[in-house]
Amino acid sequence: MVEFGRLLVIIGLTIAFAGAAVLVAIRYFPWLGNLPGDFRFENENLKIYFPLATMLLISVLGSILLNVLLRIFRR
Repeated sequence: MVEFGRLLVIIGLTIAFAGAAVLVAIRYFPWLGNLPGDFRFENENLKIYFPLATMLLISVLGSILLNVLLRIFRR
C-alpha cells in the first residue's frame, strides 16, 4: 500500500509541474499555440483547436533535452 501512495504522490507532482510549465510557457512565449500549422476550426456551435505544430515543437525540444540530460548523467 505504501508503494501505491508513493506512486500517487509522484503522479500528482508530475501533473503540478506540467501545469506550472504551461503557465510559464503562456506568460513568456505568447506565440506558443499560435504557430503556423496549428489548426483552428470555428463554427457557430463548435470550436475545434488542434495545435499540431506546437505539439511537434514541444516533442522535438523535449526529446533533445532528455537526450542531453541522459548523456550528462550517464557518465
